[in-house]
Amino acid sequence: MTIFIGGAWPYANGSLHLGRVASLLPGDILARYYRLKGEEVLYVSGSDCHGTPISVQANLEGVTPDVIAERYHKEFDECFRQLGFSYDIYTRTDDSFHHRAVQKLFLQLLDNGHLVRKSVEQTFCYACDQFLPDRFVEGQCPHCGQIARGDQCDACSSLLDPIDLINQTCKLCGNTPGARQTEHFYFTLSLFQEKLECYLAESTGWRENAVHLTERYLKEGLLDRAVTRDLPWGIDVPVEGFEGKKIYVWLEAVCGYLTASMKWASANGKDWRHFWMKNNTTAYYVHGKDNIPFHTLIWPAILSGVGHLHLPDRIISSEYLTLEGKKFSTSRNWAVWLPDLLERYDPDTIRYFLMINGPEKRDSDFSWREFIYSHNSELLGAFGNFVNRNLSFIQKFYGGSVPDAVADEEIRSQVLHLYVQIGVLIEEGKFKEALETIFAYVRRSNKYFDERKPWSELNNDPPNCSTTLVTCIHIIANLSNLLEPFLPFTCEKIRGFLGLNEPSWGYTQVPPGQLLPLPELLFQRIDLSRIQEEVERLG
Repeated sequence: MTIFIGGAWPYANGSLHLGRVASLLPGDILARYYRLKGEEVLYVSGSDCHGTPISVQANLEGVTPDVIAERYHKEFDECFRQLGFSYDIYTRTDDSFHHRAVQKLFLQLLDNGHLVRKSVEQTFCYACDQFLPDRFVEGQCPHCGQIARGDQCDACSSLLDPIDLINQTCKLCGNTPGARQTEHFYFTLSLFQEKLECYLAESTGWRENAVHLTERYLKEGLLDRAVTRDLPWGIDVPVEGFEGKKIYVWLEAVCGYLTASMKWASANGKDWRHFWMKNNTTAYYVHGKDNIPFHTLIWPAILSGVGHLHLPDRIISSEYLTLEGKKFSTSRNWAVWLPDLLERYDPDTIRYFLMINGPEKRDSDFSWREFIYSHNSELLGAFGNFVNRNLSFIQKFYGGSVPDAVADEEIRSQVLHLYVQIGVLIEEGKFKEALETIFAYVRRSNKYFDERKPWSELNNDPPNCSTTLVTCIHIIANLSNLLEPFLPFTCEKIRGFLGLNEPSWGYTQVPPGQLLPLPELLFQRIDLSRIQEEVERLG
């Protein structure tokens, strides 16, 4: 089996906050898990460097968009590395390879009859003397009345045309824009209505929010969408007569999944078609719920329009993460920024919290109290304590050498079942339940140690003491496999303690006589006074 995993492309217009990271982390868990199973995995993503938010930020700072894109792409790349994201390629949309590949896909869609020319009215600011990118237009959503930007309403999830907004204003100057005739290419999305209805009906492995929102769009009826815009920044339209126009970011950015695969293949002497034209590929797409229609309708329609390319199989679309009960707000600095968090906290602590309390099925909240308490009670108190107490006992009473004994067969059977159970949950996108199940087993393992009382067995029944310790060491070895997708840095440390090499998705034993080093604490306790300190930093 081949596994393709596409992680959503963050806009390179500002630092990553935890709300964004929470929706992306499942991609890395999937990639690490499938690699452990020995499957062929291609995990791709990159920075969206052409979006209007970059132009907005550039205007605010008085610099060109490429300056902003370069700054934040480098920051994203470093943050993902520190957080343990194992992308096979993390690229960018202003890359020349992406430009050429997107232009080729554009021409394929044109040749296949899926792009048509239309003369239309587009929002034009006479004060700024320019056509306005969609996100430079703000107003009231014509469907729900809430404040919306030009291409999508965050309140009701409607896809919009800025010309339809009520009480429009230009984000550049604050004046009311007008409209002017211009010619653009449109993607004939409406012609894919029936095909996409069948695609949805046959699909499995989608989260409920993706199913419901896609059903809504299909019920309302799909509309053709502009694929070019009058913009100064982006990918040139490769058609005579369209000089100065750019390929619309919603089309070229989503094509990044394919162009990144092509670039990875070119750099590594591989064939990208191996992941895009095979029936035995499973393709996961990992993103927030605001990106659902682009992954369940628009991207499948583009792939069908190009022809013979593998459509998304599993849609891992997260809900929203709030902060201390309120929506993240970058303008009010009501956010926890990833670069800042990584400077002060263990990356596995961040990964753990975002999975165990993440917005998997419903909106969830990040609170500093819960973040620090979960670290101290679960990571340090349950998991770290189990590892440390066993390794310390063997150091103190066995000279650091793993006893020569056979592990408890019932425990071995439980662990084997755990591999199957956790594997199914991860493949189904139930990451929270998988992590909860593993930590429930950690607590049971602590109970096993307490009930066996090796400190008493040591004098009264040495053979049973050896069995207890070997059983616990084997549990630890297998926890380092089971938790590898979630806590890769911690699990690497554990394998170092046990003298193990690469992790695997199968029962692992530590040989008798293996010398164990003096253990170091996996996690340090976080003082509870930090809760108030962190809350006061907000805003």
